[in-house]
Amino acid sequence: MEKNDELIKEEESKYILQTYRRYPISLVKGKGAFVWDASGKKYLDFIAGLAVCNLGHSHPKIVDILKKQATTLIHTSNLFYTIPQINLAKKLIELSFSGKVFFCNSGAEANEAAIKLARKYGKKVGDKYEIITMENSFHGRTLATLTATGQTKFQKGFDPLPEGFKYCKFNDIEDFKKKITLNTVAVIIEPIQGEGGVNIAKAEYLASIRDICNKQNILLIFDEVQTGIGRTGEMFAFQNYHDLTPDVMTLAKALGSGFPIGAMVVSDKFSDYLSFGDHASTFGGNPLAAATGCATLDVIKEENILEKVKRVGASFLIQLNTLAKKYSFVKEVRGQGLMIAMELTIDGDRIVKKCVQEGLLINCTCGNILRILPPLIISNNEIEKALEILDNVLGNIDN
Repeated sequence: MEKNDELIKEEESKYILQTYRRYPISLVKGKGAFVWDASGKKYLDFIAGLAVCNLGHSHPKIVDILKKQATTLIHTSNLFYTIPQINLAKKLIELSFSGKVFFCNSGAEANEAAIKLARKYGKKVGDKYEIITMENSFHGRTLATLTATGQTKFQKGFDPLPEGFKYCKFNDIEDFKKKITLNTVAVIIEPIQGEGGVNIAKAEYLASIRDICNKQNILLIFDEVQTGIGRTGEMFAFQNYHDLTPDVMTLAKALGSGFPIGAMVVSDKFSDYLSFGDHASTFGGNPLAAATGCATLDVIKEENILEKVKRVGASFLIQLNTLAKKYSFVKEVRGQGLMIAMELTIDGDRIVKKCVQEGLLINCTCGNILRILPPLIISNNEIEKALEILDNVLGNIDN
């Protein structure tokens, strides 16, 4: 029996822990840049599963590999060698930097792995343990990654939090220098803060951090959970910065095109600090997830997605800036590739709700920042339709 929208909502509230504030629609199908709700209404999806569905919904090559691998081998555990996992690790290293990969299931798990690696490294070089992260950052919801997250609103009610984390101002190198002590072992930074409002790290800031880390034997960890896999126009956001490579990079979200997978990429210099028994993941890098990851990377190359993101993203930013000039309550439009924000001086949630009513799905973060994350396969016509809806909504807001 098909369930109508009201029944879906009723059963959700009855059987599912109420940890999410959901949009008032029940999605049942997706194709390309569109999704459909239980009543058959069609929406342009400019959230893309929060930067997960970079290849859109139900990309035929992703669907094919899921079917093929599911009939071959789904799971064995990491007690055995599996070919898809090795293939995916090789692809990631060839696309990023020389080193090794640890597979898990999510961004939080990848960041947990990076934190454990940093602590293990610290024990080897002098009992160093402190990790510097950025104000307004977001690294996950586990206790360690929650503590690494530089936003108290996510931490409230979960104390006592793990020790050993410090926060510094984003894009402020002097504040970063002040936070370094003899106990500092690592710094974790998002090249672009996603949940924090699409704040972009300045090139000179990251270059200075890289130089300090080199001189003081501090691990430089890039959280690319949201920025990785083509979102910014490069396969990984660090590649937008000339001659700058992290020691560790964490990935998840778009790596599996909707199938859960996370990864920690560790440079050669630090790849031996976690050894047998130090860390593990039952489902991490299982054949089904790894095969999907391989297919995702292949499609990005075969369909020349990165060049499209650069071209379409630049045009979209120009059009959004033009739109923004019409409305005094739009403070700024910023972004890179197809990771874009429109900062407002008014509440953003009501904009989002009206956009949903008009058939456009976007997201609001920090209360007043519209986060726009369309699939990377988005067309110019679909962007024009989104701009038309957004313009209509903004034009009818009583501020």
